[in-house]
Amino acid sequence: MTAGPLHIAHITGERGFSGGEVQVFLLMEGLRARGHANLLVCPPGSDAEREARRRGFAVECVAMRNDLSLGAAYRISTVLHRHDPALVHCHTGRANWLGGVAARWAGVPALSTRRMDRTVSRGLRTRWLYRHLLRRVAAISPAVARRLRDAGVPAERIRLIWSAVDPERLQPSATRQALRARLDTAPDTACLLVAANLVQRKGVDVLLAAYAALASRECTELWIAGDGPERTSLEADAARLGVAERVRFLGQRSDVPDLLEACDVFVLPSRLEGLGVAALEAMARSRPVVASAVGGLAETVVAEETGLLAPPGDAAALATALQRLLVDPALGRRLGAAGAARVAEHFLATQMVDAYESLYREILREGDA
Repeated sequence: MTAGPLHIAHITGERGFSGGEVQVFLLMEGLRARGHANLLVCPPGSDAEREARRRGFAVECVAMRNDLSLGAAYRISTVLHRHDPALVHCHTGRANWLGGVAARWAGVPALSTRRMDRTVSRGLRTRWLYRHLLRRVAAISPAVARRLRDAGVPAERIRLIWSAVDPERLQPSATRQALRARLDTAPDTACLLVAANLVQRKGVDVLLAAYAALASRECTELWIAGDGPERTSLEADAARLGVAERVRFLGQRSDVPDLLEACDVFVLPSRLEGLGVAALEAMARSRPVVASAVGGLAETVVAEETGLLAPPGDAAALATALQRLLVDPALGRRLGAAGAARVAEHFLATQMVDAYESLYREILREGDA
């Protein structure tokens, strides 16, 4: 069971596609390249279903309307019986419960990945999930691992496996000059970029307030790549703060590597963040990062070494950090080079796949014992 190619069933309960789903597909691609088979179980009509079919992965669709749907757990268990995977990897909170129960019914070991830097509630539910339904839980940063330990999850069941990036997938499609021309941005304009879902947790409202406080914003632009329920209110904020003419709401983008190539500074002002893969992507492209000192983001971006950190929600401190980079391009180049080196040392996709492959075999060896 522990030798040779494995068959892994991955379960996600999300309908949308964000950083977590990017990591799931990065993992599945890496596993496939090593000869392992992957099955994705996801909600019908979800972005993950479409992406899996586009990439040629096996897909089974099961509606997952709430965490306590025994009907959904039963349907997932029938999928597992039919495909007979070696183990089940749950990638979201809802998937943990439904996939964990389904795996138990199917007699297949299960593990999960925890990506959110949120408090994990203590109590019977958490104990049952992490002591009985799941053999292991991978935390994507030390901050997330601490949340799990604080909730009473046994330390021996937690593994630290950083999220990762594949630098080859971050190569831009054209030169910086050509990309700026495509965006109708002058070559000498200093451009700040945030790439995030426009939700309250990402703190883009704080960034707008910080941008309005910049002393040298006349020669700058702020690019906001992403969409979400906060967009209308954020556009109103930009108008109220008098910066609308210099703020570009770019919408959901599939060309983030191009935006990284064309920008000067990457910003991630999150209020909560398990790790912040967008910051890793910027670091991989040698861009200096200004980020919130929160969760795994404060452990990914090393203050004064690969980027600058500000307290979450503190627009004045964020503005100060941005101003430092705008007036000192040499500092930005130094931080950017150090960020690329840090990614190469700790956050490559091959390293993440190595760690999960090792964890899978560890769990299967327990079953063989």
